[in-house]
Amino acid sequence: MAKKDQTTDAAREKDREKWMARFQVRLAMQPGVDRAVVLQAVKDVTAHCADTGEHPRTAFGDPDACAVQAAARLVPADRAARERRHDAVMDALGSVLKRAGDVAGL
Repeated sequence: MAKKDQTTDAAREKDREKWMARFQVRLAMQPGVDRAVVLQAVKDVTAHCADTGEHPRTAFGDPDACAVQAAARLVPADRAARERRHDAVMDALGSVLKRAGDVAGL
C-alpha cells in the first residue's frame, strides 16, 4: 500500500510542477511582466499551497487564466499599456519589413 501512495504522491508532484511551469511561462508572456513579477507571483502561489495543502489547480484553476489575473494584479496598468503599444509597433514594423522584402525579392 505504501508504494501506491508514493506513486500517487509522485504523480501529484509532477502535475504540480507542470502547472507551475505553465503558469510561469504564460505569466512571463503577459505585457509588462518582468522577473520580479514572476518571482512574486510564484511566491504567492507556493505560499498559499504550502499553507493550505491545496494543489495549485484546485486553488487557482487554469494556469493560463491565473497568469493573466496575476499580471493584472501585479503589473502597473501604465507599464502594461506601454508594453502593449511597444509590441504593436514592433509587430507593425515586422510586417512592413516582410512586405518590403517580398517586394524586393529578398
